Amino acid sequence: MADVLPLVEARLRTALGEPDARAAVTFLGTDRIEVLRFQEGDVVRYATLGMSAQPMADPTAVLADPVKGPRAELVLSVRSGVADTDKVLRPLAVLAASPQVEGVVVAPGASLDVGEPLWPGAPFTSVLVAEPGGLVEDLELDEPLDPVRFLPLLPMTPNEAAWKRVHGAQALQERWLTQGTDLRDPVRKSVALD
Repeated sequence: MADVLPLVEARLRTALGEPDARAAVTFLGTDRIEVLRFQEGDVVRYATLGMSAQPMADPTAVLADPVKGPRAELVLSVRSGVADTDKVLRPLAVLAASPQVEGVVVAPGASLDVGEPLWPGAPFTSVLVAEPGGLVEDLELDEPLDPVRFLPLLPMTPNEAAWKRVHGAQALQERWLTQGTDLRDPVRKSVALD
C-alpha cells in the first residue's frame, strides 16, 4: 500500500504553492497531523496533512475497512494580518484527528466544533464543511482507494451554527451569499439571521 501523504502534499503544493510554515500535532492513539501554511497575497491558507492517511470509517461498521472509505484533508482560508490566526493550528489538527478519535466521517454540510475560539479573540468556535473541488482538486488514487478530497472550512459563529442546525447548511450558505458575507474575514460578525 503506497503512502498517500507525499501525493497529498504534492497536490497541495501544486494548487497553493510552497508552504511558508508547518507544524505537527500528535494526539494519544492517533497518527501525526501536520498543518501547512500557505501565504498568497492578503490571504493565508491552512491545510491539514495526515487526515487522509487512513480512510474514514463508518461509525456503525463493526470492523473498519483499512482500504475503502472516504479520505479528506481540511483547508481554511482567512485574511492575514487582521487576527492571530496562526493559533488555529491546534484546533485544525483536532478537527483532522476527529475521524480517528471519534469515528466520524467528515463530509460537506457537516459542522465541526472545537468548543473554544479557533484563534485568540475569534468569534468562531465551529466550521461548516463546504463542497470540495474549487481551490484544490480531488486527488485520484489507485483502485480500490477512494480519492482524497480537500474540504474547505467556513468559520461559523455560535449563532450561525445554531441556525444551521435548524435550517441546514445550504440555507446558511445562501444567507451568507445574499448578504455578501466575507467568509475570509477572521473577525467578521454573525450574518443577520432573522
